[in-house]
Amino acid sequence: MAETTSETTFVFGLLSKRHQRQFSSVRHKTTIQYATRPDLPKLAYRKLKGKSPGVVFLPGFASVMSGQKAEALEEFCKSLGHSYLRFDYSGCGSSEGEMGNYNIGAWKRDVLYVLDELVEGPQILVGSSMGGWLMLLAALARPEKTAALVGISTAADHFVTAFNSLPTETKKEIEEQGFWKFPTKHNEEGFYTLSMDFLKEAENHCILQSPIPVSCPVRLIHGLEDTDVPWHISMQVAERVLSNDVDVILRKHGQHRMSEKDDIKLMVYTIDDLVDKLTTLG
Repeated sequence: MAETTSETTFVFGLLSKRHQRQFSSVRHKTTIQYATRPDLPKLAYRKLKGKSPGVVFLPGFASVMSGQKAEALEEFCKSLGHSYLRFDYSGCGSSEGEMGNYNIGAWKRDVLYVLDELVEGPQILVGSSMGGWLMLLAALARPEKTAALVGISTAADHFVTAFNSLPTETKKEIEEQGFWKFPTKHNEEGFYTLSMDFLKEAENHCILQSPIPVSCPVRLIHGLEDTDVPWHISMQVAERVLSNDVDVILRKHGQHRMSEKDDIKLMVYTIDDLVDKLTTLG
């Protein structure tokens, strides 16, 4: 209970006075629901009803909807009275399936299902790491459901780019083995096992080699100390998207997860500003 109070107080402190007046002192977390889809795994999600534009949070690779950024965003959206949805990809968290059986295309399909079936009207898509890649893919496929994009440590094309940057001999060894032990600091093993099938499928979704026909407002937040996905990926995204309303925000000491209190504060401020802008335009 103390954790909830602390989190609520923190988010309250981030709000403008106008939004603080809308904030209720009693907070109740949303409950997990399951979307049943024919021939597809059940998708676990938490949904907060409210005004438009709504906010949808897209987690990173091997991440779940219960992370700090996702939790803080729910409290923030409650305070504004706007709708909010967070979910677990197929094979991740509380959703059905084994993660190793899914790929970028399957997770893109999850995002499109959320936009088509679980939310109403245009949404602000907030994508963390791989979620930033998926938010761009979703915006291309569903422009009418995309009000704005907020990328946090956006990992567009990341697995493919990282694999292609390996020495030729290393790539040959991985291709012969059929899998790649992708280094990471974010689990106990120190690596994620990615199959060659996963990597080959991911190539179908690369977007940085040509203009990205996205016209909505785009905000890209990245840490200069991100050792997982270099900050210049966000710069490339900014250059490629066709929207004229694009801001890149670099945090000097920001790391990949962007989960420090000041990182979350920046994310909330950025979304708050977009909500104001979209509401005014609307």
